[in-house]
Amino acid sequence: MTSKSWYVSEHINRPADAVYAYVANPANLAHWAPGLGHSVAEVDGQWFVDTPAERVRLTFAPPNDLGVLDHYLTFGSGDVVYAPMRVIADGDGSEVMFTVRRRPGMTDAEFQADGDAVTADLALLKRLLEK
Repeated sequence: MTSKSWYVSEHINRPADAVYAYVANPANLAHWAPGLGHSVAEVDGQWFVDTPAERVRLTFAPPNDLGVLDHYLTFGSGDVVYAPMRVIADGDGSEVMFTVRRRPGMTDAEFQADGDAVTADLALLKRLLEK
C-alpha cells in the first residue's frame, strides 16, 4: 500500500538558521506545536511529549546545516511515526515544510485532523517567530 502525504508549508519572515535553531530545540515544541502535545520533558537525555493520548518519545535528526528537522515519534505500543520536516532559506526569510503522512488504518477524518493540526501549528510558529 502506498502512503498518502499532505505537504504543509509556511513562509516565515526570519532567517532560516534562526527558525531552524528554534524548532530544533525540543524544549520549544509545546510553544509552537500544541497540536502535537501540551508539554515536553527531557528525561535521561531523551525527549518526551505529552500528547492527548499518551506520552511519546521524540527524536529529532542530528543537528545539521541543511535545515533537516525530521523526527520520529515512538509510542508506548512501540509504533514509530516518521515526520519529515525542513527549513529552507527563502531570501531573507525561510519556508518551513512538513509532510503529514497517512498511517495505515487512519480514517479520512483522522488524516484531515492531523493535517489541520500541522497547518495550525506552523501558522502559530510563524506568529511566534515574527513578533
